[in-house]
Amino acid sequence: MPYNIALIEPEIPNNTGNIGRLALGTNSRLHLIKPFGFEISDSRLKRAGLDYWKHIDITYYENIDEFFKINIDAKMAFMSSKASKSYLDIPFEDNLFLVFGKESVGLSENITNNHTSQLYKIPLHSEKIRSLNLANAVAITVYEGLRHL
Repeated sequence: MPYNIALIEPEIPNNTGNIGRLALGTNSRLHLIKPFGFEISDSRLKRAGLDYWKHIDITYYENIDEFFKINIDAKMAFMSSKASKSYLDIPFEDNLFLVFGKESVGLSENITNNHTSQLYKIPLHSEKIRSLNLANAVAITVYEGLRHL
């Protein structure tokens, strides 16, 4: 399995649905960490994931502590606009966890402080935006990773 896409507390069902569809299309596993800003039964989530949702390899976690406890030995890359290293510098390998924060605030300060050597960002070429759409950022990162595999 190429990658593990982890979404910490996703807030927008359409993004999560699109990312689920991307996970299926890239043979990646989707990890969803609660709390969510929507219900898993939300029609917008299903619409974005289309009829593929039932085929997506998904693992659900009750909270971030459970995610880290279960995946304690996993290699991870954390995506943050606060990072200094580019996503092009991620040491991509099979089964790597690509970890993304929630749409409104990104990764928590606790996570960014505890994983500084594993923080990466997608460079922006305009000062008029803070970040890319989450689904776009995941797609950019996953497909760059696939290029490496």
